[in-house]
Amino acid sequence: MRYNVLACDYDESLAANGQVAEETIEALERLSRAGFKLLMVTGRELDDLLSVFPHPALFDLIVVENGGLLYDPRQRTCDALAAPPPAELAERLRAEGVRPLGVGRVLIATREPHDVPVLRAIRELGLELQVIYNKGAVMVLPPGVNKASGLCAALDRLSLSRHSVVAVGDGENDHAFLTAAECGAAVANALPALKDACDLPLDEADGRGVTELAARLLAGDLDELDLPRHHVLLGHAGEEEVRLPTYGLGLLVAGPSGSGKSTVTTALLERLNGDGYQCVIVDPEGDYAEHPGVTVLGDPDRAPAVDEVMHVLEQPSQSVVVNLIGLQLRDRPAYFAELLPRLTGLRAKLGHPHWLILDEAHHLMPAEVRHVPLQGPGDVGALLMITVHPDALSPAALRLVTSTIAVGKEPGDTLAAFATARGLAAPSLRPAPKSDIALWQDGTEHARALTLAPARAERTRHRRKYAAGTMAKDKSFYFTGPQERLRLRARNLHTFVELSEGVDDDTWLHHLRRGDYSAWIRDKLGDAELADEVAAVEQAHGELSPQDGRRRVADLIGARYTLPAEPTDFDPDHKDR
Repeated sequence: MRYNVLACDYDESLAANGQVAEETIEALERLSRAGFKLLMVTGRELDDLLSVFPHPALFDLIVVENGGLLYDPRQRTCDALAAPPPAELAERLRAEGVRPLGVGRVLIATREPHDVPVLRAIRELGLELQVIYNKGAVMVLPPGVNKASGLCAALDRLSLSRHSVVAVGDGENDHAFLTAAECGAAVANALPALKDACDLPLDEADGRGVTELAARLLAGDLDELDLPRHHVLLGHAGEEEVRLPTYGLGLLVAGPSGSGKSTVTTALLERLNGDGYQCVIVDPEGDYAEHPGVTVLGDPDRAPAVDEVMHVLEQPSQSVVVNLIGLQLRDRPAYFAELLPRLTGLRAKLGHPHWLILDEAHHLMPAEVRHVPLQGPGDVGALLMITVHPDALSPAALRLVTSTIAVGKEPGDTLAAFATARGLAAPSLRPAPKSDIALWQDGTEHARALTLAPARAERTRHRRKYAAGTMAKDKSFYFTGPQERLRLRARNLHTFVELSEGVDDDTWLHHLRRGDYSAWIRDKLGDAELADEVAAVEQAHGELSPQDGRRRVADLIGARYTLPAEPTDFDPDHKDR
C-alpha cells in the first residue's frame, strides 16, 4: 500500500456551503476502519469549525488557522504552532473599521478589499508577517506558516511521513498543502490553476470528490499512479534526464568488484534522503557505516537487534544503516528473514520506510532461498539490491526486479548474466560516449547507456570494512618476504599495521621497494589518495630506516581510517560461508 493518510481541506472540498454530506462522512469512516489516518487542514478558526462540523473525532488531528494551530479532537487539546501577531495589529484594524475581522490564536482574517489596509498596517508597524489569499479571504500569519507547515506538524505528531499522504483541496491556499503531500488531488470545483498543478484532478466536486477519492484509496487504484515530480534522478542520456520512480521499483545494481556499484547507490541514497524518503540500508560488509545523514546500528562486534532497528524507524525522519559486519555469513539470511516481515509490517502501519537497500544482496537472499515474503517491491516502498553475482541471488528475489543497472567496463556481460538468471533474452546495448552505467527496464528489448549523475559529496568507500572487517582472500595483503618464505595474511588495515610491526626488516623492505603497499591500497581498497601518500614513502625508502617507514605508513592509515581496538571475528573464508 502506497498511502495511509488522507488530508482534507474543509470548505468547498470536504464541505459544500459549510456542511459535510452524510455520504462523505460514511466514506471517511470506511477509510478509518481500513487503517487510514485522517487529517483535516483548514483556514477556519477552531470555534468556527466546531460550530458547523459535528464530527471532529472522525479525524486523528485537525490543523486550523491555515497551519497556525493543531487540535486533537479526541484529547481536546490545542497547540499553537507559531507565535501570534502583535495585538497592536488587530487593534489598529478594528480602529480602521476592518469588517469582518477574525482574530485567532495565530491568525488574523478578513476579506477583500480589506487587504489594502492590512498590508498598509503591516508595513507601517514594521511587522514580519505574510498575507495569504483564498477565494476572497485574506489571512495574516507569521512567515513560514501555511497549510503545508501545519500538515507536517500533524504528521510529526503521529510519526507519519508526507510521502504517505494524499491531500485534497480547492483554493489558492492549498497549493503548498498539495505540493507537500506525495499525491495532491483537486476537487472538480477547484480553481483552474490548482487543477492544472495537482497530481490528480477529481471528477466530482466538493464532498462528492472526497468520496470519490476515498473509494479509489480503498481500492488501491492510486498506488500505480505515476508521479513524475517525485522521480529520483539517475543520470543523463545525452541532454535527457533519466529518472526512476520512488515507489514500486525493484532495482538491481550489478557489476564486478570495484566497478562503481557503491557510487550509484550513494548517489541515489543522497537524493532520496535529501527529499525526505526514509531508507533502510542492510549493510553486510560495513560499507555504509560512515554515510552522512543516517543512523548506524551495529558494529564489528555485534549485529543490532531487530527490535532496536524497528524502534529507530518509527520516526520517519531517521534513515538507518543495519551494519551486519559483526555477523557471520551463514547467519545473515536468518537475520534478514526476521527483519523483512517486521519492515513490511511497519510500512503497513505507518507508511514507511520508503526504500529498502540491500548491499551484497546475495548474502541476505542467496540462491538457496526459495521464498521471499514480498508480493512486490511496493511492500517495502521500493527495493534496491546490489550484487556482484546476479546468479548467486535467490530466484524469488530476482523476480522482484523491474529495472537493472549494470556498471563496469562490460555492462553488456552483466546484463546478460542477469537475463540468464531470470530466464530472459539479453537486451541489446548501444555504447554511448562518456557513459558509465547501463539501464535495462522490464519489458524492453534495449538497454540504455547513461552517464551517472554523481552524489554531491562522495563518501569514503568501504572505510569501516577495510579498517576492521575481514576482506576476502583475493583482496587481502600477504607479507611473503624476498624468498616467499612467509605467507602472513593481512585481512584488513588493522591487521596490516599489526603485521608490519612484527615482520622482519627484510620482509618489510622487500614489499616497500617494490611498491606493493601502495599498489594494494590503490587496486584492492580503491583509495587512490592514500595510495599516493604511501607511494611517496615507498619512493623515499633509501632515506628512511625500516622503523621510520613503518611508522609513516601506519600514521597515514591512521589519519584516514579509525582503527578499532580489536578486529572483527567474522571471516568470509571460514567453512561456514
